[in-house]
Amino acid sequence: MSGGVALIQGASRGLGLQFCKFLVQSSKCSQVIATCREPQSADALQELKLLHPDLLTVERLDVSSQLAIQQCAQQVALTFGSLDLLINSSAMLHPSGRGETSLREVSAEGLSLALSTNTIGPLLMAKYFAPLLLKGTGTFGAQSTDKSKQHSAILINMSAKVGSITDNGLGGWYSYRMSKAALNMATKNLSIELKRGSKKVICVSLHPGTVDTDLSRPYHKNVPKEKLFSQELSVNYLMKIIDGLSIEQTGKFFSWNGGEIPW
Repeated sequence: MSGGVALIQGASRGLGLQFCKFLVQSSKCSQVIATCREPQSADALQELKLLHPDLLTVERLDVSSQLAIQQCAQQVALTFGSLDLLINSSAMLHPSGRGETSLREVSAEGLSLALSTNTIGPLLMAKYFAPLLLKGTGTFGAQSTDKSKQHSAILINMSAKVGSITDNGLGGWYSYRMSKAALNMATKNLSIELKRGSKKVICVSLHPGTVDTDLSRPYHKNVPKEKLFSQELSVNYLMKIIDGLSIEQTGKFFSWNGGEIPW
């Protein structure tokens, strides 16, 4: 195959689905692997599959199940042998659909479910798919002419600015903030480990801006119109960042506009 292989985790809707739409049109991509919990009920994803049957593969993957992640990685290894881009896109604000506004609303269940989807799942994705990323061809990103600085693949964790401890001036949203802050730490750890060998994987966290998705919809009334992005616009911004990544940027946290966000 000419072009790279990309896998989008959490592709049934929102940004994950939009990443798939972008990548099936990209000259850099020869195959897009879209994963979600229930492919048979992911109508928009199945429609995209019908439009691009040779470019898009849909796989079942429950990001809260370690066994499901392991089995999906085994299947991708058998079919494709390597990966050039992995985007962890699925996210949960809170099981109730709204972030906690005070300590009174914090619960063990809410914290556990948010951490499972937003932090533990992406880290396990890295664990089982890292061997495939290390075999990548370096199709995505800005490849260095210096062989010692060349990368095999890129791993993207979709984070959020509210996961920045430095930037937190409002409080609240305990589950979501904590899970994204922990995800950022996982990204930093991964960037160190996956840079050590001769084969290197760029690992970064990205903030997509405030995007018109199911996750953010309860809070749209508080967002100025010019700061509420369509999914298409956000992904266009994010792919521009991805296309410009080199090994020097690994381990960083970027906003949709390319600016670096403090941890």
